[in-house]
Amino acid sequence: MPKVFTSKTQKRGEAGENVAVLWLEKHGFKIIDRNYTMKAGEIDVVAEDKGKVFFFEVKSIVTRESVSPETIAFRPEDNVHPMKLKRLYKTVELFLMEHKITKNWQIDLLCVYLYEDTKKARVVRIENI
Repeated sequence: MPKVFTSKTQKRGEAGENVAVLWLEKHGFKIIDRNYTMKAGEIDVVAEDKGKVFFFEVKSIVTRESVSPETIAFRPEDNVHPMKLKRLYKTVELFLMEHKITKNWQIDLLCVYLYEDTKKARVVRIENI
């Protein structure tokens, strides 16, 4: 059963994840799973490209397009703290074991800027977090 997002923050996160998935598909990734949840934590998006498995953490913010990402006081990546990474790594380990994956893999961060004034979005990828 798919997750149901009800709060404003959850809906923003879902919108950001949808943008991220479209961006990944546009860049040649094949989506394997979304919102993989275990007791240890959650993986937002699991994708594959060129024989490698990628685990994506997606962080989104709503801003105006006229605001430069470099000048935003709180950036999406600021919300990826050590405890979040620890839970993410544990969940990735469980995913790899459950799906018997032995090929190369990495964890990346997708920062999604949702521009409320133009209804556009921008995705910035940070590799190997």
